Amino acid sequence: MKVVIGCDHAAYRLKQTIKKHLIDKGLEVQDVGAFSESSVDYPDIGMKVASKISNGFYDRGILLCGTGLGMSMVANRFVNVRAALCNDLFSAVMSRRHNDSNILVLGGRVIGDALGLEIVDAWIETPFEAGRHQRRLDQFDKLGNGDS
Repeated sequence: MKVVIGCDHAAYRLKQTIKKHLIDKGLEVQDVGAFSESSVDYPDIGMKVASKISNGFYDRGILLCGTGLGMSMVANRFVNVRAALCNDLFSAVMSRRHNDSNILVLGGRVIGDALGLEIVDAWIETPFEAGRHQRRLDQFDKLGNGDS
């Protein structure tokens, strides 16, 4: 699995922890920044990750900022992106099972490292159930293409 990851300065430490964890698990990971705790604008990073998912260059993406809210708002403006803000295990699992989320968003100031890694693992390992959920995704995907 190919994963693209990015964060703002508020979640830099958690991103580094998650990136190492994913690499240790054998996943291919591209880091698009931030590369320190120096202040950056979260939309710049969010757009990089969302664009790579939208265009199909990566299987999954992970975005982090202080609360996760800003990154969610940026990412979900892109066609073919289903970004889910998940600061608990249940939301992470359900975002995959029922919504086939392709970007996980985490709040670096909301969760700690241990919970963050548990959420990432659950999200990476949970498959999409398809079935009745696929019909709903098909409806959702029309919105991103300007159909109404």
